[in-house]
Formats: sequence, C-alpha cells, structure tokens
Amino acid sequence: MKQPIRNIAILAHVDAGKTTLSERILFAAGEIHRPGRVEDGLATMDYMPEEKERGITIESGVAHFEWKNTWFNFIDTPGHVDFGAEVDMALTAVEGAVLVVSAASGVETQTVASFRKLHESRVRTILFVNKLDNPDYSLDETLINIEETLGVRPVLMSVPQFKNGKMCGMLDVLSQSRLVHSESGAEVLDDDWESDASAAEDRALLKKYYAEAVEFASNFDDEILSLALDNKPVPPKMLLRGLKALATSDDYVICYAGSALEGFGVRSLVTALSFFLPEVPTFDENELGQVVRLRHFRGIGEISLFRSHVDLLRRDWPAGFEFSRLKANMLLPVDEIRSGDIYAMRSPFETELGQVIRLDADGNVLEERRETRDERDVRHPEERSDEGTSVVNYSIGERYLPLLQTRVECVRTEDYAHVERSLSVLARMDPSFRVQKDDGGFWYLHTVGEVQLDVLLARLKREFGCEVRAGSPEVRWQERLCRAVGPAENTFQIGPHKMSISISASPLEGDAHDIRLSAEFMENAPREILAGVRSALLESTEVGVLGKGPLVGVRFEVHRFEWTEGALPPMIKKCCADAVAKLVKPADVQLYEPVMELSLECPVNFAGLVTGDIQAREGKVKEIEGDGKTHFLKADVPLRKIFGYATGVRSISKGTALYSMKLLGYRPATV
Repeated sequence: MKQPIRNIAILAHVDAGKTTLSERILFAAGEIHRPGRVEDGLATMDYMPEEKERGITIESGVAHFEWKNTWFNFIDTPGHVDFGAEVDMALTAVEGAVLVVSAASGVETQTVASFRKLHESRVRTILFVNKLDNPDYSLDETLINIEETLGVRPVLMSVPQFKNGKMCGMLDVLSQSRLVHSESGAEVLDDDWESDASAAEDRALLKKYYAEAVEFASNFDDEILSLALDNKPVPPKMLLRGLKALATSDDYVICYAGSALEGFGVRSLVTALSFFLPEVPTFDENELGQVVRLRHFRGIGEISLFRSHVDLLRRDWPAGFEFSRLKANMLLPVDEIRSGDIYAMRSPFETELGQVIRLDADGNVLEERRETRDERDVRHPEERSDEGTSVVNYSIGERYLPLLQTRVECVRTEDYAHVERSLSVLARMDPSFRVQKDDGGFWYLHTVGEVQLDVLLARLKREFGCEVRAGSPEVRWQERLCRAVGPAENTFQIGPHKMSISISASPLEGDAHDIRLSAEFMENAPREILAGVRSALLESTEVGVLGKGPLVGVRFEVHRFEWTEGALPPMIKKCCADAVAKLVKPADVQLYEPVMELSLECPVNFAGLVTGDIQAREGKVKEIEGDGKTHFLKADVPLRKIFGYATGVRSISKGTALYSMKLLGYRPATV
C-alpha cells in the first residue's frame, strides 16, 4: 500500500511563533537533532541571509518528514504582510494548514486575513494556541477571542499543565494521557501518570474536555449521538471518526495548545495532522504536475517547486528533467516521484508560476507557454464583457497592489543587460513584484512595501551579483480621469511602415480598464495586431500621466486603427503610447493617495506618546480599547506619512509596540 501523503502549510501573524513551531515539528519528527531559534538566526527553514538578519520568514520554506507512517510536505509561510503573495501560492499546493494564534496577543490582523484565505481556498485548518508557557496568558480567554473574532467554535484537544508557575506537561484529550519531556527534550508519554494519586484533578479536567469533544462530534455522527444520549461511553476510535467529520465543518475547528518555544503540545499536534487533514487529490493522468513556486540559487540557477501529478521512476522521467528534495536551500536527489508529493524540479525550458506541465500519449512533455492576458482575450472573445470590450482579469500577484515605486539604475553601463535579466527572474519568482522599464535606461521597481523592496535589492546583489543604485522609495499614487477626453489622432511612421490611430477615453468606476475596439478593426485585424494594441494601451496606463502612479478606472475606445503590412510590435507600442500622451493631459487627471489602516498595541504607559505620534502623521484614530495593561488602537494614516514607522514606534515605545498595516483604500490627494 502506498504511503499516505499530507501537504500542509503553517500560517500566522508576525511574531506568533510560527517558525519556532515549524522547528519543533521537525524536531519531534526526528528531522533535526535540535530546534533552531529564530532570534539566534538558526531556524532551519529560514535559510536566506535576509531571513536570519530580520528574524522573519520571507520565502515559503519547504521541509519533509515522516510521522506515524505518513509522509508530510511542510511549508512554512511568511507572516509579514509584504509577502502575502507567497502565502497565496503556498496554499495552491496544500490541502491542510496549521494556523498559529499567540496567547500573548490573541487573534490579530494577519490571523484574520490568514483564516479568511484558508477558508476561501477550502484548505482544512487546525489551530494551535501558542506561547502558553507564560502563566499570565489565558488559554480560556484566547479560545473566547477565537470564537468571537473568527466565528468558529474551537474544539480543544490538548491542555497545558503547570507546576509552580512553569509548564511541565501536556494533557492529550483524545488519548486521555499526559506528555512530558524526556532527557533529550522530546515529548513522551508519562507512564507513571495513571498511578499518580496527585493527578486526580488533571484526569477530571481531561474527562471534561473529552465530554465536550463528544458533544461537538455528536452533531456529525449518529452513533456517537446515540451513545451520548444514553450516557454510555464513547470509545476514542469512534470519537476520532466523529471529529474527522467535524473537521470538515465551517462552524468548528480542531484546536491544540502549548508552547513552541518550550516544546509542549507539538507531538499531539503532529499526530492530529495525520488524523484530521485530507489526503492529496487524484490528478489527470496526462499531467506531469504543476509549478507552485520558483526559486533561484547562485551557482545552480532557477528551480521550480513542483507538485507531481504522477508516479514515475527515474528511468521514466521526461528527457532533460531532474527532481530533488528541497530541504531549506539544499537539493537532495531522488530516484522516483510520487503523485501528490512536492519536489524541486529542473527543466529544460523556462517554467511559469501555476503552469501545469502536460504529457502526450508516449509520456513526453508538451512544452507550453502560458498566454498573456491580451492573447487570451483575443482567443476567447466570448469572455469579453460585451462586444468589442476587453476587461482585465487579476491573477494572484495582481491582488497585491504595489504601493511603492523605486527608481533603480546600473552602477556600470555594461551591466544593463544582466541587471534587466535578473530583475525579470525576480519578477517571475514573486508575483506581487513588478518591474517597469523606462526608455531612459533605468527601471522602476513596484513593491507592496519597504521590507519587500529591501529584500529584493539585497537578493539582486547576493544571488545575481548586480550592482545597482536605488533611489528613495516613493508612494505609488493612483491617477484618475476627471472627464471624458478625445478623440485624439496619432500617426507614426518608420520607412515604408506607417500606423495611425484615433482614440478617446472616459472615466470608469473601480480600478479596472476597459478597451473597446471598433467592429471594423475587430473584424479585419489579425490576432497579433489586436493583442499588440491592447497590450500597448494597458502598458501606457502603468506609467500614468503625472508619473506618480498608474492611470486607473479608464475606458479606451479605439475608433480607428490603420497599419501597413510588416509593421513591428514596437511600432504599435510607440503609436499607442504617443496617442495616449496626446489624449490625456495633466489637467484631465486627479491624484489619489493610498491610506493604510494601522492596528497597534502597546503597554498603557506609552499610549499617549504613540497616539500623539500617529496624529502628527495626519492619522485619524478610529478605535481605542484597553484592558488596563495593554493599549489597543486602530487608525487611518496616509502611506506617505508612515515611511520608516517601524523605527519611529520602536523608539517611542522602547521596542514594546506591535503593529500591522493593510491598505484601506485611496482618497483624493490634498498635497
């Protein structure tokens, strides 16, 4: 019988202890001899220098381990909001997840966002309440916070045990047993616990939680319900069956508790991963697999993080393909690949994120290039919103609006081609990072935030050996049309080749772009001309009119487009770009600036200083709460006023404040 496979991700708010828990899971499974500490820069899965320096996860690390005859592929995802696209891509490769909630802070902004992502992706989730080694943090209050904030009822399956204010063991609800540390630090069953007369109170507590689990599971299993109504005992195997059904519900969530730092509660959690998370699905037999991430290693080049859809021995691998296990930044060769399993793949051609690699009847790879949005629109005209109209669809990367733009140029002119290739690779690896080439010989890097920008510049130098000069990051505003404009005419000619266009534009609600082409143009133009015009017009919106950000919410109407045979694509781009420049003038647009929602908590003695600083940054405080010890607030702050906030708030609060930000929206600029 084939060994079962579980693909799981681990998610959390920043500083909830997610990577520390990952280390403890690998230690419990015997993959590492001792768990590395994040604060010491020794975490196994945070292998990048930028991760070690900052103490955060940037790239989704991958590890593999066995537990109870089940094979696990384990993905540790970033918690920082700048790397949300990494989380989205990781979720395309898993069926289950662990969501970590810190008992110190409760459910936080990114906790809610992660839970929502998991729910939308239909990824089955287990909660782990962390940081309970501090007796001042309440498990009961955290469970109430989870139910009130996430809207699900947590079913607690492990309970921490304390002695003299220090965590000394874990009580496992399903097995009705106690786990303690061995001399090596691993969790083991306490064989003497059943005969310990002083443990009567703990056994009573376990029975209480077991009865609660029976009550919840009875909603999903008639046999359990029947036994419960007759006050008869429900055996653990039957309860497990009921809890497996409960785990598929949107109203309940299986929950474990403990301390990743101290290594308590991890063994019960790992066992639960094989119990409650689904197996990998069945795939199309004509598919080799799917690319779920891209990586680049200096001296090795590009590799794909790849989920196999077939079982193949090495001798049957398609020509030019190599598969390995990826362990942090190490590649370990394998002799076979299994359906549902995750590998590092090297291929004879360039792959794309999300690409499914298909096989022909003889087992050979059908190399496929993914279509651009414009090519797909031409090939599927029936998917336009109406006749002659193309509406832009958004991929994972396009869910993350670039809020910053930074000008970058080469230190040495002769390095231009190498820098351009390297930026292209980085943009392919991170779907939320975009590069805009300027005709002046430099580039604009569009990033979600400052941390992402810093990391990209560091990787550009370390992994690709590129020496560049980067300007100061600027807020990427939005430009919007104030009125309908046009039509405008433009003609462009090189030698015998000539193009001319007549175009107008009008405002559109929202951030989408519409491109309407005349019926005559649609009927007579070949596919490459249609795609070229759409691509050129969309590209012109990225530059904007004032150079402050993209032109959004605009409908272009092409009344006429004429061309001579043999015209090259760059001519289309130039003709359309010049037409848009003639069409839309600075007086026709209004600037909108991004506004962030800031969520912050700090000790009450710093509340006045922190609040005053936010108001000095033109922030509008809209919520203030507190529990006598900790001050909580939410405020709307213009992004232009919150650059370098991490340093400022750390200085004001002496390093005690925790905060997160998310884009609230755009408002008309007042500066």
